[in-house]
Parts: sequence; structure tokens; C-alpha cells
Amino acid sequence: MNERLYKRYLLGVLLVIQAFNAVDGLTLGLVLQNIKSDLNLSDTQLGFLSGIAFALFYGFMGIPLARWADRGNRITIIALTTALWSVAVALCGTAASFAQLLLIRIFVAVGEAGCIPPAQSLIADYFPRAERPRAIGIYMLGSSLSVVIGYSAAGWLNQLYGWRATFVMVGLPGVVLAALARFTLKEPRLARTSKPAEATVSVAAQPSLKEVCTKLWSSVTFRHLLICFSLNYFFSYGIQQWQPAFFIRSYGLQTGEMGNWFAVAYGLASFVGIYWGGALASRYAANNERLQLRALAVVGCLFGLTTAFVYLVPNYHLAFAMLTVATAVGCAGNGPLFATIQTLVPPRMRATATAIMFLVANLIGVGLGPLAAGALSDALRPFAGEESLRYALLALCPGYLWAGWHVWRASKTVTRDLETAQREYAHCDGHEPIVMNV
Repeated sequence: MNERLYKRYLLGVLLVIQAFNAVDGLTLGLVLQNIKSDLNLSDTQLGFLSGIAFALFYGFMGIPLARWADRGNRITIIALTTALWSVAVALCGTAASFAQLLLIRIFVAVGEAGCIPPAQSLIADYFPRAERPRAIGIYMLGSSLSVVIGYSAAGWLNQLYGWRATFVMVGLPGVVLAALARFTLKEPRLARTSKPAEATVSVAAQPSLKEVCTKLWSSVTFRHLLICFSLNYFFSYGIQQWQPAFFIRSYGLQTGEMGNWFAVAYGLASFVGIYWGGALASRYAANNERLQLRALAVVGCLFGLTTAFVYLVPNYHLAFAMLTVATAVGCAGNGPLFATIQTLVPPRMRATATAIMFLVANLIGVGLGPLAAGALSDALRPFAGEESLRYALLALCPGYLWAGWHVWRASKTVTRDLETAQREYAHCDGHEPIVMNV
């Protein structure tokens, strides 16, 4: 297989792995009510199971796994963690109590934490700077595929075979994907030396976690992008977690019909937004991260405005139409954002930088976003009655403008910080020259 075809194959395998990685969470959301009835659980237990408990282990375990990925064989890490979460997801169907299900979900979280950071670091090694926005955008199409699988396939599997069989059938394909990754993908670090003993970067050569955090925090651009990403997680999780309840309360939709609408609004629209966002950045702003970030700032503001109209229009057909437009617009920035981070950070810090971003964003977004939306809805209930949730979600939409402001601030310092990164590359294996476009 020639190099060009192999890189496409690599992206394809990693994309499908990411899709099944994300399907688990969507599947859990669809079958929560079935689990509640079968295991006699409370809403509090279900919330703990699907929320902060998962976020804590996913976020904190992502750091040591990413540290391993920054010095070791990323293919091995992706294969092992994919096998772990796949087997654990299948085992969810065997749980007979809350404690058993919680323990299994912890293993799911640990396994899933080893997916995105090593994969993005690997893609950054295979694709040069100019191609990274498009390449990472294609990789992140896995999230769009997961929506289609999660809302469509998992929903029908649960309806036909029950939640236990659904988890087994959703989990087992990951075992095959793990084997496919392990035996068909190649770690580029192994090709940089002919000596087996030097096949991986030594532990001593890797910066300490304190050094990584100090380096990342010294970058003004990274700080603003971290704040932007965390704010987007906070408002997105706060809004999206309550959107089904909004459509049920305000428009009386049933879950089956609503699932079909969400599959289109989030699945198809995110696919279009992610792909074209990365493709346009690579075509019209290659090697020009400042222009990419400024475009992202504008996109973020447009996303906030279009999202607000979801809660202002008079019927659910228009609401889903606005949600589709908003999703396509909002997802356009995914590829360029993560590509900028991969270029900004020295090679031996790339996976750890991504893991740190997901740690902070998950704790803030998953942990606090839905709580803030729910509390605001309760506070508005004396004034808005049954429509309190509509106005609570509407009130959160301007938060995207705040996130967009931080991206704009990042665009002012990215050229300078990239020049600093170039000097860091000179001391790392995998050196790559950086050509500045201003």
C-alpha cells in the first residue's frame, strides 16, 4: 500500500474507532429508562452513573494514558484501550445491580479515555501542518457517524432485543476494530530508528507532567483555546442534555420521532460542518492559523445566534431546521481548532495537551453544564411556568459569544506562539519546519 492510500486507511480506521467510542454514551442515554425499570434505580443513581462518575474517570485517566502515548507506541495504546472499553460495554448487559454497573462503567471510561488523544497525536505525525485541519476534521467525522448509529441502530436494537443485548451488540464490534488497529496500523516512531532498543522515546527524555503543564500555561494561545473549549463544553452539554426534555415539554414529541429528528440534525449536519470546516481551512488558510482562528471566532458567534433561534421559533419543524443549521455551523471549527493545538504543542506533549483539554472540559461541561441549565429552569418556573426550560436554554446561548471572544484573543498571539513551538521542535524527534503566513 503506497503512503497516500495508507494515510487514508489510517484515518478510516481511527474514524470508525472513534465512532464506536462515542456510540456508547448515546446508547446509555437511550436505555436509561429501561435500566431504571430493570434494576430499580433512582434518577439520582442514573445521573451519577452517566454524568460526573464517568467524567471523573474519563478525564483523570486520560492524563496517564496520554503521557504513555507521548513516549510509547500509540497503536498499541489505541488497540488495548479500544479492546478494554468494547469488552466493558458488552459486560454492561450482564450487570445485576447499580454497584456492578457502576464498576463496569468505570472500566468503560478508562478505556474510552485512551481513544482521542493518541489518535490525534498519531494523525499529527502522519499529516503535515497544512493538511492537519482537513485530516483531523475527517477523523472527527466519527462523532457524526456515532450519532447515526447511536440514535438509529441502538434505538432499534433496544426496542427489538432489550437493553442488555443492545450493549453486547454495540460493544463487540470494538474488539474487531482493536485487532484491526493492532495488526494493520503502523507507529511512525518505530521507523525513525533501526535499533529496537530505541524504538520508543525513553521515559527520561519525556518532559515531566509539571513541565508539560508549565509549557502549556506559558502559551497565551493555548490558554485561550482551553478556556474556549471548556466554555463550549459547558454551554453545549448544558443545552443538549435538556433538549429532548424541551421538545417533549414544549411540543409534546414522542421519543421515537424525536430520535429521528436528532439523527438528522446532529448526525448529517455535524458531518457536513466538520468535513467542510477542515477542508476549507486546509484549502484557503493552509499554514495560517491566525486566519483559521479568526474564522472560528466568527463561526462561534454565528453558532450562538442560530442556536438561540431554536427556542424562539413557533413550531418544532422550524426549531429542528434551526438546530440543523446551528450544528453545521458550530461543528465547522472542530478540525482547525484541534489542528492548531497539535501544531502549537511540541510532539512529545501533543497527546497530553489534548487529554488536559478534555479533562478540564469534561469536569466543567459534563459536571456543571446540565446542572446549571436545570437550576436556571427551576428559577424561571415561577415566571414562565412549563416554558421555563425554553427560556433557560435560550439564556445560555449567548455563552457561545464568550467562547468566540477567547478564540479571537487566541488569534492575536498564535503566530508568536507558533514561532516558540518551532524552537521546541528543534529539540524533539519528528522535527518539522514551520512557515509563517501572516
